[in-house]
Amino acid sequence: MDIAVLFLVLAAFWGIMTIQSRISQADQRVARVERKLDLVLDHLGLDGEDPRMGEVVSLVRTGKRVQAIKVYREITGAGLKEAKDAVDRLG
Repeated sequence: MDIAVLFLVLAAFWGIMTIQSRISQADQRVARVERKLDLVLDHLGLDGEDPRMGEVVSLVRTGKRVQAIKVYREITGAGLKEAKDAVDRLG
């Protein structure tokens, strides 16, 4: 019985390590793509920021954080927590 438990623990550990490795590789690929996209935008002279971000900043300055979070989510497609954190960094 102890050998079976040990085997299951090792298999779970191996599975977790494999998943972490794949996530790390995906993160690296995403970072490379983002860097390339930034270079393309710079080369074309385009600003990667949405013009409505000024609206978000304005809402934060007037104390309308909930509305700012809502607009930020509309612009970026971010989740609630990510949008809240971003708006908090602005204010």
